[in-house]
Amino acid sequence: MSGFRIERVVTSGTFSLDGGTWDVDNNIWLVGDDSEVVIIDAAHTAQPIIDAVGGRRVKAVLCTHAHNDHITVAPELADRLDAPILLHPADDVLWEQTHPDRSHHPVADEDRIEIAGTELIVMHTPGHSPGSICLYLHEAGEVFTGDTLFAGGPGATGRSYSDFPTILDSISSRLLSLPADTVVRTGHGDGTKIGDEAPNLGEWIARGH
Repeated sequence: MSGFRIERVVTSGTFSLDGGTWDVDNNIWLVGDDSEVVIIDAAHTAQPIIDAVGGRRVKAVLCTHAHNDHITVAPELADRLDAPILLHPADDVLWEQTHPDRSHHPVADEDRIEIAGTELIVMHTPGHSPGSICLYLHEAGEVFTGDTLFAGGPGATGRSYSDFPTILDSISSRLLSLPADTVVRTGHGDGTKIGDEAPNLGEWIARGH
């Protein structure tokens, strides 16, 4: 794994759903080495992501879920970088709100995506959206959680196609079973560790949203 690394690109734009629009900053993650890379999420603006790729071969554009702010430029990246778009099919209903005329490739729970001599394991973690996934990089002790888990609690569930009991189950049964020192790379804001979030599960349940 010559030069294996995880890189973050931050882009800014808007998230729109249910008639509302919010300004957001998104994390885009690049996982790879000196020759190949995968892109996790495709937010807002393509060029900063392409600049970070730096001419490496892009094996896939992985979408943690299909809210518009995470897939804004997925088709543009796919076309310009000759890479497939991967998304869990349970989020097709959201994908089609943004890109109704563009297809993508499905991923499923426990799929393994090889990159730079290691692999990302797909974890289907519904709740924030029906097809939300997390991507577990076992060898590096890292997990990319999209909008499922943040520093401080679960992602938002107060909008269409989301459900709080479901996201709690996904987090408690899947994410909190990972080693405590697993680094959490989130879709927005700063990261955290599984061990820092696990003690707060009861508080989240009591909070109820």
